[in-house]
Amino acid sequence: RSSLFPEDCTLCHTLAAWTPASFDHVGTAFPLTGAHRTITCDLCHTGSVYAGLPHACNDCHGADYQSNESPAHQAAGFSRSCETCHSTDAWIPSRYDHTQTGFTLSGVHRTASCLSCHKNNVYAGLATTCISCHLTDWNGTNNPNHVTAGYPQDCSTCHTTTNWLGATIDHSKTPFPLTGAHVNVACTSCHINNNFTTTPTACNSCHSAEYKGATNPNHAAAGFPTTCQTCHTTTAWTGATFNHTWFPMTHHNSQGLCSACHTNPNDYKVFVCTSCHTQSQVDSHHRGVKNYVYNSVNCYACHPRGSAG
Repeated sequence: RSSLFPEDCTLCHTLAAWTPASFDHVGTAFPLTGAHRTITCDLCHTGSVYAGLPHACNDCHGADYQSNESPAHQAAGFSRSCETCHSTDAWIPSRYDHTQTGFTLSGVHRTASCLSCHKNNVYAGLATTCISCHLTDWNGTNNPNHVTAGYPQDCSTCHTTTNWLGATIDHSKTPFPLTGAHVNVACTSCHINNNFTTTPTACNSCHSAEYKGATNPNHAAAGFPTTCQTCHTTTAWTGATFNHTWFPMTHHNSQGLCSACHTNPNDYKVFVCTSCHTQSQVDSHHRGVKNYVYNSVNCYACHPRGSAG
Protein backbone atom coordinates (compact mmCIF):
# COMPACT_ATOMS: atom_id res chain seq x y z
CA ARG A 1 0.00 0.00 0.00
CA SER A 2 2.86 2.38 0.72
CA SER A 3 3.95 1.96 -2.94
CA LEU A 4 0.43 2.79 -4.16
CA PHE A 5 0.22 -0.48 -6.06
CA PRO A 6 -3.20 -1.17 -7.61
CA GLU A 7 -5.41 -3.65 -5.77
CA ASP A 8 -6.09 -5.58 -8.98
CA CYS A 9 -3.82 -8.57 -8.30
CA THR A 10 -4.21 -9.91 -11.84
CA LEU A 11 -2.03 -7.08 -13.16
CA CYS A 12 1.03 -8.91 -11.80
CA HIS A 13 -0.08 -12.30 -10.38
CA THR A 14 -1.69 -15.34 -11.99
CA LEU A 15 -3.86 -18.19 -10.72
CA ALA A 16 -1.18 -20.66 -11.78
CA ALA A 17 1.39 -19.27 -9.33
CA TRP A 18 1.24 -16.36 -6.93
CA THR A 19 4.99 -16.02 -7.23
CA PRO A 20 6.90 -15.05 -9.20
CA ALA A 21 4.88 -12.03 -10.22
CA SER A 22 5.43 -9.87 -13.28
CA PHE A 23 4.49 -6.31 -14.12
CA ASP A 24 3.79 -5.01 -17.63
CA HIS A 25 5.86 -1.83 -17.82
CA VAL A 26 4.42 -0.99 -21.23
CA GLY A 27 1.48 0.73 -19.62
CA THR A 28 3.74 3.12 -17.69
CA ALA A 29 5.61 6.25 -18.71
CA PHE A 30 8.79 4.15 -18.97
CA PRO A 31 8.40 1.03 -21.15
CA LEU A 32 11.29 -1.37 -20.59
CA THR A 33 13.62 -2.17 -23.50
CA GLY A 34 16.95 -3.94 -23.92
CA ALA A 35 18.88 -4.66 -20.73
CA HIS A 36 16.23 -2.88 -18.67
CA ARG A 37 13.96 -5.88 -19.20
CA THR A 38 16.29 -8.29 -17.38
CA ILE A 39 17.28 -6.31 -14.27
CA THR A 40 15.54 -6.64 -10.93
CA CYS A 41 12.93 -4.06 -10.02
CA ASP A 42 14.75 -2.87 -6.89
CA LEU A 43 17.76 -1.66 -8.92
CA CYS A 44 15.65 1.27 -10.06
CA HIS A 45 12.88 1.22 -7.48
CA THR A 46 15.12 1.57 -4.44
CA GLY A 47 13.44 1.83 -1.05
CA SER A 48 10.29 0.26 -2.55
CA VAL A 49 9.43 3.52 -4.30
CA TYR A 50 7.32 2.75 -7.37
CA ALA A 51 5.09 5.79 -7.84
CA GLY A 52 6.42 9.11 -9.15
CA LEU A 53 9.90 7.75 -9.83
CA PRO A 54 11.90 9.95 -12.28
CA HIS A 55 12.75 8.20 -15.53
CA ALA A 56 15.51 10.32 -17.10
CA CYS A 57 18.66 8.26 -17.84
CA ASN A 58 20.80 10.41 -15.60
CA ASP A 59 18.49 9.77 -12.66
CA CYS A 60 19.85 6.22 -12.50
CA HIS A 61 23.16 6.66 -14.31
CA GLY A 62 24.41 9.87 -12.72
CA ALA A 63 27.21 7.99 -10.95
CA ASP A 64 28.31 6.39 -14.25
CA TYR A 65 28.38 9.81 -15.90
CA GLN A 66 30.55 11.35 -13.17
CA SER A 67 33.00 8.46 -12.87
CA ASN A 68 33.56 7.80 -16.56
CA GLU A 69 37.08 8.75 -17.65
CA SER A 70 37.21 7.36 -21.18
CA PRO A 71 36.31 9.96 -22.12
CA ALA A 72 35.76 12.03 -19.00
CA HIS A 73 32.12 12.96 -19.47
CA GLN A 74 31.90 15.64 -16.81
CA ALA A 75 35.19 17.37 -17.70
CA ALA A 76 34.30 17.33 -21.38
CA GLY A 77 30.86 18.78 -20.74
CA PHE A 78 29.04 15.84 -22.25
CA SER A 79 25.27 15.88 -22.33
CA ARG A 80 23.61 14.06 -19.44
CA SER A 81 21.11 12.60 -21.88
CA CYS A 82 22.73 9.15 -21.94
CA GLU A 83 20.62 8.04 -24.90
CA THR A 84 22.63 10.44 -27.09
CA CYS A 85 25.42 7.85 -27.18
CA HIS A 86 24.24 4.80 -25.23
CA SER A 87 21.40 2.38 -25.83
CA THR A 88 19.48 0.03 -23.56
CA ASP A 89 20.69 -2.92 -25.66
CA ALA A 90 24.30 -2.42 -24.52
CA TRP A 91 25.74 0.29 -22.31
CA ILE A 92 29.16 -0.51 -23.83
CA PRO A 93 30.17 0.12 -26.55
CA SER A 94 28.56 3.50 -26.98
CA ARG A 95 28.46 5.64 -30.04
CA TYR A 96 27.88 9.29 -30.80
CA ASP A 97 25.93 10.59 -33.78
CA HIS A 98 28.43 13.03 -35.26
CA THR A 99 25.94 14.11 -37.92
CA GLN A 100 24.32 16.28 -35.26
CA THR A 101 27.49 18.35 -34.98
CA GLY A 102 29.15 20.72 -37.42
CA PHE A 103 31.56 17.98 -38.49
CA THR A 104 29.97 14.87 -40.00
CA LEU A 105 32.33 11.90 -39.97
CA SER A 106 33.12 10.19 -43.27
CA GLY A 107 35.68 7.73 -44.60
CA VAL A 108 38.52 6.88 -42.22
CA HIS A 109 37.22 9.45 -39.73
CA ARG A 110 34.38 7.05 -38.93
CA THR A 111 36.78 4.38 -37.61
CA ALA A 112 39.26 6.64 -35.82
CA SER A 113 39.15 6.70 -32.02
CA CYS A 114 37.53 9.74 -30.46
CA LEU A 115 40.78 10.64 -28.68
CA SER A 116 42.60 10.89 -32.02
CA CYS A 117 40.92 14.24 -32.51
CA HIS A 118 39.53 15.04 -29.08
CA LYS A 119 42.84 15.21 -27.22
CA ASN A 120 42.85 15.94 -23.49
CA ASN A 121 39.11 15.25 -23.40
CA VAL A 122 38.30 18.45 -25.28
CA TYR A 123 34.97 17.93 -27.01
CA ALA A 124 33.35 21.34 -26.98
CA GLY A 125 34.54 24.08 -29.31
CA LEU A 126 37.07 21.89 -31.11
CA ALA A 127 38.27 23.26 -34.47
CA THR A 128 36.89 21.45 -37.50
CA THR A 129 39.44 22.56 -40.12
CA CYS A 130 41.61 19.83 -41.65
CA ILE A 131 44.84 21.53 -40.66
CA SER A 132 43.87 21.60 -36.98
CA CYS A 133 44.54 17.84 -36.93
CA HIS A 134 46.84 17.43 -39.94
CA LEU A 135 49.34 20.26 -39.45
CA THR A 136 52.11 17.75 -38.74
CA ASP A 137 51.33 15.93 -42.00
CA TRP A 138 51.34 19.22 -43.90
CA ASN A 139 54.67 20.30 -42.43
CA GLY A 140 56.31 16.92 -42.95
CA THR A 141 55.24 16.19 -46.52
CA ASN A 142 58.09 16.20 -49.05
CA ASN A 143 56.44 14.77 -52.15
CA PRO A 144 55.77 17.52 -52.92
CA ASN A 145 57.00 19.77 -50.12
CA HIS A 146 53.82 21.55 -49.03
CA VAL A 147 55.56 24.26 -47.01
CA THR A 148 58.04 25.46 -49.64
CA ALA A 149 55.46 25.09 -52.41
CA GLY A 150 53.02 27.25 -50.49
CA TYR A 151 50.24 24.70 -50.69
CA PRO A 152 46.91 25.73 -49.14
CA GLN A 153 46.21 24.35 -45.67
CA ASP A 154 42.76 23.21 -46.73
CA CYS A 155 43.64 19.52 -47.08
CA SER A 156 40.31 18.75 -48.75
CA THR A 157 41.54 20.59 -51.85
CA CYS A 158 43.54 17.49 -52.79
CA HIS A 159 42.88 14.80 -50.15
CA THR A 160 39.77 12.87 -49.19
CA THR A 161 38.77 11.12 -45.98
CA THR A 162 38.53 7.88 -47.96
CA ASN A 163 42.14 7.88 -49.15
CA TRP A 164 44.72 10.24 -47.66
CA LEU A 165 47.43 9.05 -50.05
CA GLY A 166 47.02 9.34 -53.81
CA ALA A 167 45.85 12.93 -53.49
CA THR A 168 44.66 14.72 -56.60
CA ILE A 169 44.21 18.41 -57.30
CA ASP A 170 41.36 19.77 -59.37
CA HIS A 171 43.32 21.86 -61.87
CA SER A 172 40.09 23.24 -63.31
CA LYS A 173 39.91 25.47 -60.24
CA THR A 174 43.32 27.00 -61.00
CA PRO A 175 44.23 29.65 -63.62
CA PHE A 176 45.48 26.81 -65.84
CA PRO A 177 42.86 24.06 -66.38
CA LEU A 178 44.43 20.89 -67.78
CA THR A 179 43.32 19.62 -71.18
CA GLY A 180 44.52 17.04 -73.68
CA ALA A 181 47.97 15.58 -73.03
CA HIS A 182 48.46 17.90 -70.07
CA VAL A 183 46.01 15.80 -68.07
CA ASN A 184 48.34 12.79 -67.91
CA VAL A 185 51.77 14.37 -67.43
CA ALA A 186 53.50 14.22 -64.05
CA CYS A 187 53.09 17.30 -61.88
CA THR A 188 56.88 17.73 -61.63
CA SER A 189 57.12 18.05 -65.43
CA CYS A 190 55.75 21.58 -65.14
CA HIS A 191 56.19 22.33 -61.45
CA ILE A 192 59.99 22.28 -61.38
CA ASN A 193 61.69 22.36 -57.95
CA ASN A 194 58.33 22.07 -56.17
CA ASN A 195 57.17 25.43 -57.48
CA PHE A 196 53.40 25.19 -57.31
CA THR A 197 52.45 28.79 -56.66
CA THR A 198 54.32 30.91 -59.24
CA THR A 199 54.61 28.50 -62.16
CA PRO A 200 54.11 30.52 -65.37
CA THR A 201 51.20 29.45 -67.56
CA ALA A 202 52.51 30.61 -70.96
CA CYS A 203 53.13 27.71 -73.37
CA ASN A 204 56.67 28.82 -74.11
CA SER A 205 57.61 28.67 -70.44
CA CYS A 206 57.51 24.86 -70.76
CA HIS A 207 57.99 24.42 -74.50
CA SER A 208 60.88 26.79 -75.17
CA ALA A 209 63.17 23.90 -76.06
CA GLU A 210 60.69 22.59 -78.64
CA TYR A 211 60.36 26.07 -80.14
CA LYS A 212 64.13 26.53 -80.46
CA GLY A 213 64.70 23.00 -81.77
CA ALA A 214 61.94 22.98 -84.41
CA THR A 215 63.35 22.81 -87.97
CA ASN A 216 60.29 22.01 -90.05
CA PRO A 217 59.83 24.89 -90.20
CA ASN A 218 62.59 26.61 -88.23
CA HIS A 219 60.53 28.57 -85.69
CA ALA A 220 63.28 30.79 -84.32
CA ALA A 221 64.81 31.72 -87.68
CA ALA A 222 61.42 32.34 -89.23
CA GLY A 223 60.38 34.59 -86.35
CA PHE A 224 57.42 32.48 -85.39
CA PRO A 225 55.49 33.73 -82.34
CA THR A 226 56.20 31.96 -79.05
CA THR A 227 52.49 31.56 -78.40
CA CYS A 228 52.44 27.84 -79.17
CA GLN A 229 48.63 27.69 -79.07
CA THR A 230 48.56 29.70 -82.31
CA CYS A 231 49.34 26.49 -84.21
CA HIS A 232 49.51 23.66 -81.66
CA THR A 233 46.90 22.07 -79.40
CA THR A 234 47.15 20.14 -76.15
CA THR A 235 45.53 17.16 -77.87
CA ALA A 236 48.44 16.61 -80.27
CA TRP A 237 51.70 18.55 -80.36
CA THR A 238 52.55 17.35 -83.88
CA GLY A 239 50.31 18.03 -86.84
CA ALA A 240 50.12 21.72 -86.00
CA THR A 241 47.92 23.97 -88.12
CA PHE A 242 48.12 27.69 -88.71
CA ASN A 243 45.11 29.91 -89.15
CA HIS A 244 45.97 31.87 -92.26
CA THR A 245 43.92 34.89 -91.22
CA TRP A 246 45.46 37.46 -93.55
CA PHE A 247 45.56 35.32 -96.64
CA PRO A 248 42.91 32.57 -96.74
CA MET A 249 44.25 29.20 -97.85
CA THR A 250 42.03 28.67 -100.89
CA HIS A 251 44.84 27.74 -103.26
CA HIS A 252 44.56 24.04 -104.06
CA ASN A 253 47.99 23.74 -105.65
CA SER A 254 49.71 24.39 -102.34
CA GLN A 255 48.47 21.05 -100.95
CA GLY A 256 48.65 22.56 -97.51
CA LEU A 257 52.46 22.88 -97.59
CA CYS A 258 53.86 26.09 -96.13
CA SER A 259 56.89 25.75 -98.41
CA ALA A 260 54.68 26.06 -101.49
CA CYS A 261 54.52 29.82 -100.94
CA HIS A 262 57.12 30.44 -98.21
CA THR A 263 60.21 29.32 -100.05
CA ASN A 264 62.62 30.71 -97.48
CA PRO A 265 62.24 28.51 -94.35
CA ASN A 266 64.22 31.04 -92.35
CA ASP A 267 61.93 33.96 -93.10
CA TYR A 268 58.21 33.48 -93.48
CA LYS A 269 57.74 37.12 -94.30
CA VAL A 270 59.08 36.17 -97.73
CA PHE A 271 56.43 34.64 -99.94
CA VAL A 272 56.25 33.71 -103.62
CA CYS A 273 53.16 33.72 -105.82
CA THR A 274 54.95 33.20 -109.13
CA SER A 275 55.98 29.61 -108.47
CA CYS A 276 52.38 28.54 -109.12
CA HIS A 277 50.99 31.48 -111.09
CA THR A 278 53.05 31.55 -114.28
CA GLN A 279 53.58 34.84 -116.08
CA SER A 280 51.82 33.71 -119.24
CA GLN A 281 48.77 32.75 -117.24
CA VAL A 282 48.74 35.95 -115.20
CA ASP A 283 49.50 38.28 -118.12
CA SER A 284 46.47 37.00 -120.01
CA HIS A 285 44.21 38.07 -117.15
CA HIS A 286 45.76 41.52 -116.68
CA ARG A 287 45.71 43.02 -120.17
CA GLY A 288 44.87 46.68 -119.86
CA VAL A 289 45.32 46.73 -116.08
CA LYS A 290 47.11 49.92 -115.13
CA ASN A 291 50.43 49.59 -113.26
CA TYR A 292 50.32 45.79 -113.57
CA VAL A 293 53.67 44.20 -112.73
CA TYR A 294 54.34 40.50 -112.60
CA ASN A 295 55.88 39.86 -109.18
CA SER A 296 54.73 38.45 -105.85
CA VAL A 297 54.70 41.72 -103.93
CA ASN A 298 52.46 43.37 -106.52
CA CYS A 299 50.23 40.30 -106.62
CA TYR A 300 49.62 40.59 -102.90
CA ALA A 301 49.15 44.37 -103.10
CA CYS A 302 46.14 43.91 -105.38
CA HIS A 303 44.93 40.56 -104.10
CA PRO A 304 45.39 40.63 -100.30
CA ARG A 305 42.52 38.20 -99.83
CA GLY A 306 43.73 35.85 -102.57
CA SER A 307 40.72 36.48 -104.77
CA ALA A 308 40.31 38.04 -108.20
CA GLY A 309 38.98 41.53 -108.71
